[in-house]
Amino acid sequence: MKHLFLIAGEVSGDTHGAALMRALPASARLSGLGGPQMASVSDEIDNWLDQAAVLGLWEVLKKYGYFKARMEATVARILETRPDGVVMIDYPGFNLRLAKRLRLAGYTGKLIYYISPQVWAWKKGRIRIMATLLDRMICIFPFEKPLYEHSGLPTVFAGHPLVDSLAQVRIPGVVRDPDLVALLPGSREREVEALFPAMAEAAVRLKQVRPNLRFVASAVNERLAARMRAIADVARLHPASLRIGVGDVHEVMQRAAVGVVASGTATLEAAYFGLPYCLVYRVAWLTYVVGRMVVEVEHLGIVNVIAGREVVKELLQGDATPDRIAAELGRLLDDPAAREALRAEMAAVIATLGEGGAHARAAGAVMEALGASGDGGSAE
Repeated sequence: MKHLFLIAGEVSGDTHGAALMRALPASARLSGLGGPQMASVSDEIDNWLDQAAVLGLWEVLKKYGYFKARMEATVARILETRPDGVVMIDYPGFNLRLAKRLRLAGYTGKLIYYISPQVWAWKKGRIRIMATLLDRMICIFPFEKPLYEHSGLPTVFAGHPLVDSLAQVRIPGVVRDPDLVALLPGSREREVEALFPAMAEAAVRLKQVRPNLRFVASAVNERLAARMRAIADVARLHPASLRIGVGDVHEVMQRAAVGVVASGTATLEAAYFGLPYCLVYRVAWLTYVVGRMVVEVEHLGIVNVIAGREVVKELLQGDATPDRIAAELGRLLDDPAAREALRAEMAAVIATLGEGGAHARAAGAVMEALGASGDGGSAE
């Protein structure tokens, strides 16, 4: 029986980790750190998500003592239990440091990384370091595989898990409403505060010249929905013109004619569903300046990164204004050929992400790295 120690520190990692665990052979012993979904698969998974899932440098620094203690405890636990392999799921701030600590401590089991950290965007030099620490990289974007293999790190492209999850929520025969515009500011409170005022004001401008338009937004919970309604009131966007749902973002993406979407995973989801959209992004000025200094890719949106050019219009920082958002949405609304061309280009990008079965292929790659076979899928 193979023993695997898995580590995820964010909600998305918990989701991917649980799916990976279910795809691994039933005989495998699974322990580690994760969230409620992973813990539901194995009672040897500690749910640390409330402490681990922090965002931003300042939040991490405030919890430095906690993370230092957790690192020491995790290293000690792995050295004591000696699992055959450690599977690190995204969460690079902790996991890459853990990989280094384990190697320095003499751990000789396999170190496997699933959901590649985006070092290709900010520190490509780290790829060479990772190649000296890891035994296998399992990536979800096709362009990542040659980057890692060039440094000598055996790499498997498993495909993107979104292809599987979004296929389950596709609405058969859905027809887009030509007068419906999606306003999607993201799932975090700071994203809503930074982006939704401009989206609501853009909606007001569009409504003035296109009276038939209606707007729809989706919030991750009722608290954020209430905040979005308050922002819309300040912008004087009439409540009758705006519907704000909770947890229905995928339906919105399939029914709206066009949309404006906050940078993040939602931009890939919108592309999957063929929603013509523009991307917006706005953070504190200093954060943006520092970010541009270290980021090594030309585009921010992952659709554009994969395509190698601007397929989706990016409105960043000072360009993420009500006027610019309204102008881009108006262009898409007025030009059917532009909408269809954008859909075709997004579909071509999505086609590179695989045809499904990502977690099964990832499980097969994990077992192959351990020198084992099983019912965890194929690494091909």
